[in-house]
Amino acid sequence: MPNNKTSSYASGSSKSLRHSLALTATENAKFIILFLYGVILIGTAFYFNSPAELFNGMMSISLSESTLISDYMVLGNIGSAFLNAGFLMLISLAIVKKAKVNINGSIIAAVFTVAGFAFFGKNIFNVWPIFGGVYLYALYKEEPFSRFILVALFGTALAPLVSLVSFGLGFSTINGLALGAIFGTLAGFILPPLANHMVKFHQGYNIYNIGFTAGMTGSLFMAVFRAFDLEAASQFHFAEGLNDQLGMYLLVLFISMVVVGLLYNNLSFKGFTKVTRHSGRLVSDFINTDGMGVTFLNMGIMGIISLGYIVLVGGEINGPIIGGIFTIVGFAAFGKHPRNVIPILIGIFLSTQVQAIEAASAGALLAALFGTTLAPIAGQYGIKAGLLAGFLHLAVVMNVGYLHGGINLYNNGFAGGLVAAMLIPILSSLGQTNPERS
Repeated sequence: MPNNKTSSYASGSSKSLRHSLALTATENAKFIILFLYGVILIGTAFYFNSPAELFNGMMSISLSESTLISDYMVLGNIGSAFLNAGFLMLISLAIVKKAKVNINGSIIAAVFTVAGFAFFGKNIFNVWPIFGGVYLYALYKEEPFSRFILVALFGTALAPLVSLVSFGLGFSTINGLALGAIFGTLAGFILPPLANHMVKFHQGYNIYNIGFTAGMTGSLFMAVFRAFDLEAASQFHFAEGLNDQLGMYLLVLFISMVVVGLLYNNLSFKGFTKVTRHSGRLVSDFINTDGMGVTFLNMGIMGIISLGYIVLVGGEINGPIIGGIFTIVGFAAFGKHPRNVIPILIGIFLSTQVQAIEAASAGALLAALFGTTLAPIAGQYGIKAGLLAGFLHLAVVMNVGYLHGGINLYNNGFAGGLVAAMLIPILSSLGQTNPERS
């Protein structure tokens, strides 16, 4: 029979060891960790390509039209896509730091979303007019830019508008660049008031609220362009054959996030189940409600689940897919967790089985990853509602891209807003609620 004193001493020693190894989640610590992930992306670039290849790839990326779907691993090369993502992640962090904004769940979501879409649509050329437009709006309203930092970062959903006007509508180089800057700045300027209004449309059940806003804005711009017989050329660049190289890399990256989470959570998973009881409806900031440790655990686990889905259905891992996974990882700090995401994934997969769409096709894969914008529906109304939302989302998202001509990178956010706006009144009237929601 074990000695109680010895057992208590061992238990106390174990707890003492865990507490001694645990790290404190200061603002500097959060910034440094995100900064290091940006540096890792840049370092990865040099593993895949030489400096000369990276330079040429970055030039190709920056001069492309960048509308959906423009895989930068095809337009440039693998390394330049990672380099572009790393640069934009660090630029986003620099803007956050300059604006003196604390790092919370929404900032983490925004930074990882920018980095993710830097694999297929956002680049070091086309994001600046959007930033500038939001900044000008802040000046006009005589309010601090920090209040609009999320709109500025997420608003780069319309970055392809800048590239399309600059390089894809047949203008001369000087006229194209000037008009691209003007249209991009205008888009950035009108996004803040629109985003604040549009969230009422879907009542916070579409996590990618800016995606819905950008979809409406992009559709308006494309309608004007088409009125003058200016049309965006269809783009479809989707790399293949990279699963072996990229799959293991992503797995290690997400495991590292789990390790970070453990280090900031006393080397335990304590508190993780609490995260999964949140509905995820805007605003659900896991950094503020559950802490940095649990949040990074969730981020790593969600990355692994997302990667696992792609592998299970036989999909290709490339720029757009990494973008989708990174976006889920980012929003795992701001609303997404296994219990509200998995029903959406299953719903979209089931939808592919009854439609003439392969589950492993580019459109279906992107719909599955980005369709998790509807996760709050599953979190609030339960698994069946989540399955239905995912099922409907695939049908809707396949039919809205034409409206904005691919200049809204958050196409699923646009479609998700429509699905949520339709479903929520019905579900609410039927009294369907998840009893375990928080």
